[in-house]
Amino acid sequence: MASPDIPDDNVHDTLKPSSSQSTSYNYPFAASPDIIRANQKDAYFQGILLENFSTILRRLYGSRFAHTYDSEARTFTELLYLGLTTFIGNRTLGEEYCDIYQIESGSQQLPAVGRRAGYILSAVLLPYTLTKSLPSLRARIRLKLESNLSRTPPSSRNSLRYRLQYYILTNLSTITSIATSPLYAVSLAIFYFTGSYYHLSKRIFGLRYIFSKHLAPSEQRVGYEVLGVLLILQVVVQSYLHVHSTISITLPTEGASATLDDGVEIGLLSHQETEGANDFIYSTSIAEKADTSRLRISHATHTPLPPSSNPRYDLSDASTLAWLQPKQQRKCTLCLEPMKDPSVTTCGHVFCWTCILDWVAEKPECPLCRQSVLGQHVLPLRG
Repeated sequence: MASPDIPDDNVHDTLKPSSSQSTSYNYPFAASPDIIRANQKDAYFQGILLENFSTILRRLYGSRFAHTYDSEARTFTELLYLGLTTFIGNRTLGEEYCDIYQIESGSQQLPAVGRRAGYILSAVLLPYTLTKSLPSLRARIRLKLESNLSRTPPSSRNSLRYRLQYYILTNLSTITSIATSPLYAVSLAIFYFTGSYYHLSKRIFGLRYIFSKHLAPSEQRVGYEVLGVLLILQVVVQSYLHVHSTISITLPTEGASATLDDGVEIGLLSHQETEGANDFIYSTSIAEKADTSRLRISHATHTPLPPSSNPRYDLSDASTLAWLQPKQQRKCTLCLEPMKDPSVTTCGHVFCWTCILDWVAEKPECPLCRQSVLGQHVLPLRG
């Protein structure tokens, strides 16, 4: 498309969402480098906003409160940033930096308020809701599958139903994750080829970008088609390896263990154990849903679950685990209080049991050295 011979300052005036507009201007669609650069710039400013908001929370309510509600703070700052820019019809700082405008697909009009609101809610609130609800859902599905597999007689363990249930059990995290799903990879590859719909939510609501800077006749808009080819090759290779490993998988015998897709090896529960775990999960209130993942960790590591209301080891008593000296080492760096049920990570740092599990549930890394840490690998210390 050819760029119109009008000043850049008048672009916003010509892109009004009005059906009575008689003059039509054609702008070139933004290329994938422009969109990615704008997204990275927006992520930078959102990070600054989150850092300042987290600082306010820490000063008002303390570090533990700020850490506990880190995902809520991140969601709030994203809603605030997009609400002050996209929702009210303005460009984001990244879009201004890259000279691009968001329009409705198939037209040269600015998106209606309904499309803008739908995009913001689906891009911010939907991932937050899934992050909070999926762990409990995965735990329930896993317990149900383990129960079904443990009750299957040996004569039926080569059936299609048994194989399908075992496949779902070992790949449940990948199946229920949006970021690792093939759909996300294919959508990103299409973006690299076409330069449209960097986010799935923008593809759903039909939001594209146009480039408002005047281009000389000799200038060309380059894309990231090479990245699209590499991503397609990666998906093909991973799909082949996954199918090959699935076909050649060895089904577990009675009392054996299953290796999940996150690398954790768990023993298949007996029927009585499964019923007890199900009673725990379904009897919990909304405020206790976080304990579901701790139950799974306790079972996976064969470690007794420390009571949260009455800790087994409270380091406020100097005689408890007295070998932890000096006094400063007996305080948790997350809650800044004497540790309750001290637990050590794979990198050797010690925190409260509840503090470190809450941390790695949101960010699977050590809060001190940033080494990768999974909740299944946190080891409670015993005197």
